[in-house]
Amino acid sequence: MQTKTAQPSKKTYSQDEAFQASLAYFKGDELAAQVWISKYALKDSEGNLYEKDPDQMHRRIAKEIARIETRYPNPMSEQEVFDLIKGFKYIVPQGSPMAGIGNPFQIASLSNCFVIGNDGMSDSYGGIMKVDQEQVQLMKRRGGVGHDLSHIRPKGSPVKNSALTSTGLVPFMERYSNSTREVAQDGRRGALMLSVSINHPDAEDFIDAKMVQGKVTGANVSVRVDDAFMKAVEAGEKYTQCFPIHSENPKYSKEIEAKKLWEKIVHNAWKSAEPGVLFWDSIIRESVPDCYADLGYKTISTNPCGEIPLCPYDSCRLLAINLFSYVDQPFTAKASFDFELFKKHIAAAQRIMDDIIDLELEKVDAILQKINEDPELEETKAVERRLWENIRKKAAEGRRTGIGITAEGDMLASLGLRYGSEEANLFSEEVHKIIALEAYRASVNTAKERGPFAIFDAEREKENPFIQRLKAADNKLYYEMLEYGRRNIALLTIAPTGTTSLMTQTTSGIEPVFLPVYKRRRKVNPNDKDARVDFVDEVGDSWEEYVVFHHRFKQWMQVNGIDTDKQYTQKELDALVEQSPYYKATSNDVDWLSKVHLQGAVQKWVDHSISVTINLPNDVSEELVGKLYLEAWKVGCKGVTVYRDGSRSGVLISNDDKKEEKGTSLTPFPTKRPEILQADVVRFQNNKEKWIAFIGLIDQKPYEIFTGLADDEDGILLPRWVNEGLIIKNRNEDGTSRYDFQYKNKRGYKTTIEGLSHKFNPEYWNYAKLISSTLRHGMPIEKIVDLINSLQLDSESINTWKNGVARALKRYVADGTLAKGQSCENCKSENLIYQEGCLTCKDCGSSKCG
Repeated sequence: MQTKTAQPSKKTYSQDEAFQASLAYFKGDELAAQVWISKYALKDSEGNLYEKDPDQMHRRIAKEIARIETRYPNPMSEQEVFDLIKGFKYIVPQGSPMAGIGNPFQIASLSNCFVIGNDGMSDSYGGIMKVDQEQVQLMKRRGGVGHDLSHIRPKGSPVKNSALTSTGLVPFMERYSNSTREVAQDGRRGALMLSVSINHPDAEDFIDAKMVQGKVTGANVSVRVDDAFMKAVEAGEKYTQCFPIHSENPKYSKEIEAKKLWEKIVHNAWKSAEPGVLFWDSIIRESVPDCYADLGYKTISTNPCGEIPLCPYDSCRLLAINLFSYVDQPFTAKASFDFELFKKHIAAAQRIMDDIIDLELEKVDAILQKINEDPELEETKAVERRLWENIRKKAAEGRRTGIGITAEGDMLASLGLRYGSEEANLFSEEVHKIIALEAYRASVNTAKERGPFAIFDAEREKENPFIQRLKAADNKLYYEMLEYGRRNIALLTIAPTGTTSLMTQTTSGIEPVFLPVYKRRRKVNPNDKDARVDFVDEVGDSWEEYVVFHHRFKQWMQVNGIDTDKQYTQKELDALVEQSPYYKATSNDVDWLSKVHLQGAVQKWVDHSISVTINLPNDVSEELVGKLYLEAWKVGCKGVTVYRDGSRSGVLISNDDKKEEKGTSLTPFPTKRPEILQADVVRFQNNKEKWIAFIGLIDQKPYEIFTGLADDEDGILLPRWVNEGLIIKNRNEDGTSRYDFQYKNKRGYKTTIEGLSHKFNPEYWNYAKLISSTLRHGMPIEKIVDLINSLQLDSESINTWKNGVARALKRYVADGTLAKGQSCENCKSENLIYQEGCLTCKDCGSSKCG
């Protein structure tokens, strides 16, 4: 049943009003205020803001949750829900639920992640294109997507078409990656996970695919590793790959040296942070939904960050519990963890998550309604309609939830426990055991009032190791589950909480603190009376340096009577850290094997999986990476990813797979401009002005750019749905060149806009020619972005324009490229990489997309 969402107040706020209100809300934390406004504040397609601070957002969410609650016995009131979620203190809906609940301006899903593709599906072009279309349809509704490629026949296999033999996996990895890069999600591209079984004969090609510059830049990749392969690695034995994978009667098979392929995985992970490894037998063995594999719940891949393994067409919504808020008298000798309040809130969180499923079903109904009302041909809409019907069925039938946590590092520090120590690991394991027991208890209690998920069958689940673990820990819970069933097929995860942790002002997810104290800079006018100049950069700008304390480190200082306003020397800061519970507990200090053991211990109490990255210094050996991967398998982790400092920069190799290159590929563009170029259309907004860029491409890399104001009388009038076309070089009657843009309208007819170079302000065009020249001569895109940003221009309108051009070109910087010479505004780390066109800090998780 679809129920109309309550309409927001018609009152709108300026950016400055919202920023000032949010700044006060976050007690002066500019980054938190900016992130909240850009990602979560309610706004329409014109950029009008309807919420000025998170309190209004939390009221919007509470109102919708309470509306769903009235459908069931013993409903929570709006005020009860609001008290649980306000201030980001206890329960924090993550990402899509926070942005989408009660949002009438988007026809979008509340799910954070999806997996598509049928297990064992056809690898015909029709099947491959169907997955491509489904992926794009999901991404345009704000979802991250994962799918597995193990069903695609290996390279060289016979096919019954003009090609005669199959091209293998890699070309289709490129297809799906390119689709991801093309889909905009509120100014960002989608997120994609591609996986393949180690049992597939093309697994090595898959593992190497992203080592070639510019390849598969729109996807994360992980290899599904089975126990038989890992045992062969340990024993130094051979391993048989086959197609279809794990078939008793394969059409094709080959024997390989397991250790040699393992060393390839380790080498690539050491060098480029990919592929990630999924320990597939552990995932399937522990998976409760896989007890229903024959009913369509066989796990085939994971979401983009790996924390939710899913069956085809299932989805999940995420929520985090802020662990720090359950510590009474934090950072004192009397500090203790309030387990009773914690248990009560876990139950409420699970109930709220079940309500969010009902809200998601309403959202999916709205999507289906829009599809039905769209004027396209029925056959055009058929794939999209069937996709959302499948997603609705899985969401309604299994009612999967994703309760996780944030602030593990701060929780431990506030209790006087050093992250990574044996004592801390044991406490963390106990906390996550309680989450599992209380969430499952809440799901059973909800089943008493609302009924179990549609296909619940205790007999199917009775031998599952995770269910057996619950039974051993709480016999009464287990037998109540037998009697009443359970409301949700699976419940728990630990997802990344980058922006969430900025708003909770805590450490992220299960991770330790990055740095308890660091320095930041702010630009100052040296002529101002009270200005203090600590640093002058290469272009002559003056900067003041100031110390930033991690929020909870600052709280530790206040509790212990230490002045937080004093100007400390570096030596004094080092001494402060040494006195604190964060000493030897930062991401650089924590023993890596201890972190793997923590992940394995916690994984026993998480029915989905855990997204965690082992951050390593630049000088670690490949041998250590291999040891960490092997240990992760042995202690029961479901997956593992490592990131060696700087490993995404200067590691990519040329297409001949022989010569290592530093930076980007040096493959030259043609010096003579081809008459026709494929082109992307990129729209962006600066202040209230709408801009448009036409980017000519060769091999999916920018070759030229035309850009300026959109939709004005002298600019370009282009339908909003047009995002690609051709740029054609033509001649005017006087012999001069002109560049025309051609696209197909919705009926397939070609429409041409003549003279791109003359549609925009001539001053813009002159700068565009300069930028296009640097593109054509192979200058790395990230360097061009730096060049554009460094231009000192007198005109305010030209400065606005250059910012837009830089933003448009950032989309094409290969994911993982190190942003040299820049530092994180949040933690001052220089470990910044480009990710989906945004600058992302690998250490604290903050992201800047402007």
